[in-house]
Amino acid sequence: MSVLDSIRAKAKSLGRKVCLTESDDPRNLAAAAKLVEKGYAKPVLVGDEDAIRKLAAENNIDLTGVEIADVLKSPNLQKYIDTVVEIRKNKGLTPEQAREWLKDTCVFSAAMVCAGDAHGYVSGGGNPKGYNHNTAQKTKPALQLFKTAPGNSIASAFFIMQMPDNRFGHDGVLFYADCGLNINPNADQLAEIAVTTAKTFRQYTGAEPKVAMISCSTKGSAKDPIIEKVVEATAKAQALAPNMLIDGEMQFDAALLPEIAAKKAPGSPVAGQANVFVFPDLNCGNTMYKATERLAGATAIGPLIQGLRKPFTDVSRGCSVDDIVDCAAVAAITEWA
Repeated sequence: MSVLDSIRAKAKSLGRKVCLTESDDPRNLAAAAKLVEKGYAKPVLVGDEDAIRKLAAENNIDLTGVEIADVLKSPNLQKYIDTVVEIRKNKGLTPEQAREWLKDTCVFSAAMVCAGDAHGYVSGGGNPKGYNHNTAQKTKPALQLFKTAPGNSIASAFFIMQMPDNRFGHDGVLFYADCGLNINPNADQLAEIAVTTAKTFRQYTGAEPKVAMISCSTKGSAKDPIIEKVVEATAKAQALAPNMLIDGEMQFDAALLPEIAAKKAPGSPVAGQANVFVFPDLNCGNTMYKATERLAGATAIGPLIQGLRKPFTDVSRGCSVDDIVDCAAVAAITEWA
């Protein structure tokens, strides 16, 4: 059984509710129907119920078994107002402001999760004429309402990369971070991202993480401040988690391929067998996941947000129905705090 199959099976056994925020996009309606069919989660479409049902009819999508949470007519609206006001009371949020804020489907979904009425939420796709939240708009409610989990100072984003060739990583699975949230993390943040992703890898796969801190240099082969950040982050990550296998700085090929590792990083406990790849910045991480997906034919699940108290997934606006379904399955099994 592959890692993704294992995640789907566990999600099916838990039967948890997961909100889908972009309910004006037919992909999310189709994903909700498929989640009911597969049983990976109990989907909740958040938005305007009349518009959702109209869109479903226009696209011949059967929403039998799909819960719809209407942001304006929900019988739980006052409960969610009270929930977000309590969480944001130190910021001076008023009930009137909360009522207006909850018209946003991402905020409403996060409030449902905080109130215990759903386990997590997935934002994927989006209608250019409708919600169409960008990454910041999807993520901000989770940061404001979920907040970081104990032991974390930042949230970060990772991808599960299922390779067609199972020689790589753990049975063909690689974890890439940060590929969707932190643009240019400093050394301390990069170290935390490495340790958090390693823990996440262990949670999802049950296997030992082997973390490579990726750079354009391997073990001092080049010198530059952008490389020194990775060197410093590697030392900090090793100090944070001395019992974990974390090594760097190293180039991607040295991290992935044993024959290259033998030449560039002999004796490294990670080189040539890495299953977690931590990139120095978002330019590198985001580019690498897209290149791996498109050129190597990998299945990319994510970006998945880690380091928060509750599960949240920000799916690319170019996502497929299956991407949304799998991200909902991942959200369903996730336990951050």
